[in-house]
Amino acid sequence: MVAFGTGGWRAIIGDEFTRDNIRIIAAALARRMKREGCAEQGVCVGYDRRFLSREACIWFCEVMTGEGVHVRFVILSCPTPLVMYTVKTLGLPYGAMVTASHNPAVYNGIKLFTAGGRDASEEYTGAIQEEANSLDPAGIQSLSFEEAQQKGLLELIDPRDDYLDSILAQVDTEAIRRRRMRVVLDPMFGVSLTGLLTILYTARCDVDVINDRHDAFFGRHLPAPNPDTLVDLQYAVKEHNADVGIATDGDADRLGIIDENGRYVNANEILALLYYYLLEHKGWRGAVVRNIATTHLLDRIAAAYGQECIEVPVGFKHISAGMDAHDALIGGESSGGLTVRGHISGKDGLYAASLLVEMISVTGKPLSVLVQEMYDRFGEMRMAEYDWALTEESKARIHHLTMVEKQLPELPLKVEKVSYTDGCKVYLEGGWVIVRFSGTEPRVRIFAEAATEEAAKDLVRRMAEFAGLEWNH
Repeated sequence: MVAFGTGGWRAIIGDEFTRDNIRIIAAALARRMKREGCAEQGVCVGYDRRFLSREACIWFCEVMTGEGVHVRFVILSCPTPLVMYTVKTLGLPYGAMVTASHNPAVYNGIKLFTAGGRDASEEYTGAIQEEANSLDPAGIQSLSFEEAQQKGLLELIDPRDDYLDSILAQVDTEAIRRRRMRVVLDPMFGVSLTGLLTILYTARCDVDVINDRHDAFFGRHLPAPNPDTLVDLQYAVKEHNADVGIATDGDADRLGIIDENGRYVNANEILALLYYYLLEHKGWRGAVVRNIATTHLLDRIAAAYGQECIEVPVGFKHISAGMDAHDALIGGESSGGLTVRGHISGKDGLYAASLLVEMISVTGKPLSVLVQEMYDRFGEMRMAEYDWALTEESKARIHHLTMVEKQLPELPLKVEKVSYTDGCKVYLEGGWVIVRFSGTEPRVRIFAEAATEEAAKDLVRRMAEFAGLEWNH
């Protein structure tokens, strides 16, 4: 059985991430394309550096071509946003990427994209999931990789130059050249190295690199850029006296940043800072789209410039849809993904990193100073977030308590409203707290934001204890 979540299909290798399940997903997508009459237009398929990613991508392509779908196969491991960009620029109806993004190394998975290079909506993934689970893997037709090439159904492509040139065309490389920045890059054993090196060298940055080898176990760390996983980058920034440290997750669609002092700059700060930069320094205008668990500092910045902040459920497909609906300027989430109007509809760590380097160069100010200036103008908001592994029983209990009975803990701030759109979010006078289930792992997450980190952490504690979750932080 396969089950798509907020970030595509992800499963433990050897458990549900198997050749048979990859084949039924490919067959379901191929048959949908044939019904829609777009099999000849084809699909772009790529893969990251995870264990079995290339092999799984080949299995996927063999079924697609066996069903008569034309496949463009990216010949080297690549960032997820490169595949999305290729789907968009070639005008393809669909794309697929073999990756589990920032999940632990025991996971792998498949992300699906639709026309325009967008994350597939629940309408698409739900239909493909249903059809895939109705298929018998033994009855699926396929062609070998070599035979598919011989028949012209499989085309090997390398779109890296076009993708990187599109990013370079959108950033002020001259300003970056004048700044002569020193950058430490941490691809976290993932796929961003070649792309970011190309962009940074083109802009004449001095670059030092750590964690660049191919390691399917990601150095035995979670391939997600957060304070716990970026300790090496913090040391490297201080050791090399760098202006900034840049990290990307396993498939390079998310960003992690260390400032010139070796401090981790969280994803909420980066998203808010870039929105502020686009409004204040570039003079652009437009709404911002954030998910339900992302900082409300964006609301304050938007209001100060007469713009709107749009709240959507978790899942970047909702960010993309919100940006389209409101012609928004920027959209992002607290986990480190963002995109800007005029680029692809999905999150892109390489583009975000390039824009951040431009911001430091154009303003001529250290990153720590820019963050403080933003807080001085709009006020501080601090977030706390924790997660817990779940059993089916504990998940059902917490769901019933918060989503069915709709009970709330005693909270220190006045409750303004409660939303059950995506989990249980309590809007408070001066903050908020949300409890929601992960769409990619069997976990529950609690986020809170308040004027201080201590106040935010207290909100998480109250919600966790109310939900019967162990609290020892």
